Amino acid sequence: MSDCPADREFLIRTCATITGVDDASTGEVIEGAAIHVRDGLVVAVKPFEDLRTDHPDLPVEGGPDAIAFPGLVNSHHHSGLTPLQLGVPYGPLELWLPQFRGMRYVGHRLDTLYSAIEMLESGTTTVQHIHPGLTGEPDTWTNLSNKVIGAYRDIGMRVSFSFMIRDRNQLVHEDDEPFLSGLPEDEAAYWRPKLAASKAPILSHMSWFEEQKTVWAKSDPDGVSWQLAPANLHWCSDDCLSAIFDTAARTGSKIHMHLVETRLQAEFARRTYGKSAIRHLADLGCLTGNLTLGHGIWTDPEDLDLVRNCGCTICHNASSGLRLASGIAPVNEMLKRGVPVCLGIDQAGINDDRDMLQEMRLAWALHREPGLDTFRPSAGHVFRMATEHGAASTGFEGRIGRLDAGKAADVVLVDWADIARPFIDDSVPLVDAVLQRSRQMAARTVFVGGCKVVADGRVISIDRDMVLEEIGALLSAPFTVSEMEARNRTARLVRYMADWFEARYPETSPPSYRFNAIAGQA
Repeated sequence: MSDCPADREFLIRTCATITGVDDASTGEVIEGAAIHVRDGLVVAVKPFEDLRTDHPDLPVEGGPDAIAFPGLVNSHHHSGLTPLQLGVPYGPLELWLPQFRGMRYVGHRLDTLYSAIEMLESGTTTVQHIHPGLTGEPDTWTNLSNKVIGAYRDIGMRVSFSFMIRDRNQLVHEDDEPFLSGLPEDEAAYWRPKLAASKAPILSHMSWFEEQKTVWAKSDPDGVSWQLAPANLHWCSDDCLSAIFDTAARTGSKIHMHLVETRLQAEFARRTYGKSAIRHLADLGCLTGNLTLGHGIWTDPEDLDLVRNCGCTICHNASSGLRLASGIAPVNEMLKRGVPVCLGIDQAGINDDRDMLQEMRLAWALHREPGLDTFRPSAGHVFRMATEHGAASTGFEGRIGRLDAGKAADVVLVDWADIARPFIDDSVPLVDAVLQRSRQMAARTVFVGGCKVVADGRVISIDRDMVLEEIGALLSAPFTVSEMEARNRTARLVRYMADWFEARYPETSPPSYRFNAIAGQA
């Protein structure tokens, strides 16, 4: 992290501080407050005049126009530059993901720093980084994780690191070799070794995970968490899942698993196991309280009852579901059942960036179902998704997510004048005002563990302009021969995959779209 004295002590003056959200989903607000910070922790949140009287010599950050709230948590994130920036248009997930194989890459550190800049400048201080996967030997894996984690820590963010694990069906919903055998031989020969290299050696991955988790627990326990990430049910055999969940239980680790993100994924489970994906996990003994399910769009009431009973969390990725045509998760039903819901931006933020406040607004608006007395998420619900529930999902529970005494001083300041200009009625709850009226990349000042990492709306812990210029220069260079071959072969591969999916899952009738029923017909 940037240079920051570990024993620094100061006050943060505010117009009002949102310390958190209570069990009734109401914002807990202290007007005219200041936050006393010492050794990276919150000592107290009290009226500014009282703290100033008690500590007249402490430096003061913030000011009388600042609104403070806990650092936000992006609970589902993969990479820096968005696929759209790299030439991959948004479309159905099954034909979107394989196009990544033709994208250019700027390297682990630069790619990580790019998205971290956007996250910090929109108030996100902690991220669940789910790396696309590991290839090569353990030394290569360690080099990758060190660069990604190092980039987050250098810029000042907390990170929970994980890596997607697949041991089957990497292209379509059948084993790789039968699919490859149906391709022209030169195409199959190109892809066969690449798929073999990315097929997870499960026992080696588990051993390496345990080793790295121990290393980071000793070297940076406050800033780095490790968890496991089985990629999805159709990508993981039952033996693979059992090994992952056994390792998690033995090491006390969290698990973040993509599940039923698309209709075809839900259909795969029904055809393969004769039951829903959630029920299959439950029957395997893999539906445990340390599990976060990413997306959960195609869940039904029985699934959600199972999730509630196991104590699992679901990570809602609103933008991703819309931009990838995956659907809208039944978040209202989750909340009504008491299922903890956190929030992620994935690789598909609605603005094609990592603006967490914008994602929060979208999540709030997306689930406003019709009716005079219909349940809908409040601003408080959404704030809790992006703070406390995110903290629990990333393994930092009890340490971040609220601004209480003893919690980490992860503090975001926004300008009340920007929110209230030219006027806002006093009856509007502060949490609602911040959620509804904050501007793009609204964070003016951000502290992580008491260290200032954003000032005047810009990251200060690294040379942000140099990072952006270096990325631009790398990607403006002409394609190499191998890059152009990867792009061309990927385009052909996707056409073969489209034919496979169309044959396997013919659409005899269009799926219903919940909010677009015509004349009352769903």
